[in-house]
Amino acid sequence: MSPAEEVSGIRPQPDSLPEPRGQLLAEISDAIVGIYHEGYGRGPTGAKTYVMDDLVLCVLRDGLTPAERTLRDQGQGEFVRNMRVKFQDAVEDRMRGRVEKLTGRSVVAFLSQATVDPEVMIEVFFLDGATGSDGSHESP
Repeated sequence: MSPAEEVSGIRPQPDSLPEPRGQLLAEISDAIVGIYHEGYGRGPTGAKTYVMDDLVLCVLRDGLTPAERTLRDQGQGEFVRNMRVKFQDAVEDRMRGRVEKLTGRSVVAFLSQATVDPEVMIEVFFLDGATGSDGSHESP
């Protein structure tokens, strides 16, 4: 019994528990990493996707190429970051399309950012309404 169940004395019913959506999250992560891999010849080595209400957030780590790391290490980090942002802008339609296909939902807004030290990129997708526990959406 969990600490919350011990305090409340209420055990959740099996049908009221959220359905797992790990497969959807992994598919979104894989799709975004795949776009990076197609564009750079390698993708980030770490990716994790979160879904909260109408928000999909994909955090990508360790994605710079050896050439980009060399430039960053020689004081050209801002140049590398700007190039990464331009790449993210160039593939926005592909990213939106993959998220829309996987979630079955429209992406109404997209935000993207990159840093080079540490190597972290984020892709944020705002969907057309809140998601269910399995990533689904029901229109009213």
